[in-house]
Amino acid sequence: MTRVRTLSSLSAILFLSILCCMNVSANSQKLIDTGEMLYNQNCVFCHQADAIGKTGFAPSLSNPELLAIASDKYLASTIRDGRIGTAMGPYAHLGKEKIIAIVAYLRSHETLPHRSAEVDKQRSAQGDARKGELWYHDICSTCHGPQGDGYLAGSSGTAIGKAGFLSKASDGFIRETIKYGRSNTRMLPFYGSAGLANLDEQEIEDIITYLRTLNK
Repeated sequence: MTRVRTLSSLSAILFLSILCCMNVSANSQKLIDTGEMLYNQNCVFCHQADAIGKTGFAPSLSNPELLAIASDKYLASTIRDGRIGTAMGPYAHLGKEKIIAIVAYLRSHETLPHRSAEVDKQRSAQGDARKGELWYHDICSTCHGPQGDGYLAGSSGTAIGKAGFLSKASDGFIRETIKYGRSNTRMLPFYGSAGLANLDEQEIEDIITYLRTLNK
């Protein structure tokens, strides 16, 4: 059993290493077409045509702000592992080549400069989880649920309190999403005077710090 788990871990590491060394967005039209076919066979039922998503059911995967800050590793490992405790099951059975093709198809929807590398290199959040909990329940829980359980808790937002998300999203990824939101979705920007809640830098740090406690 230990040997099986070790081999499985090595396979996962090799898969992610391949992703880190390639530029999916630069792939050929043939790979994108293959990815579209695979998407329509496996993903369209929840994430809808053109990956636009459905509020309260499945998030948009073609959203420009998401694709700008989500790395290939983030997208591919989410497809592979799914999100435990949500309706997003694992698709590891597709194998790395098919998963990479689906990521290439999603990348074909990009309209904004890709900056996941700089976003993921942002500092770790330095906040007060107690204050973050208050901000979360006042502002975020309306859409994401009291414990970040998302759709399965009857909420309109995704499960940002589950390990499947928190283990893959960097603090920079979460920070950028809170600040600037996702266009054409219910995830609005919350930062500054132009944001829905006029949150400042420190208050956002507090929220991220609180979210990290949910992963534990």
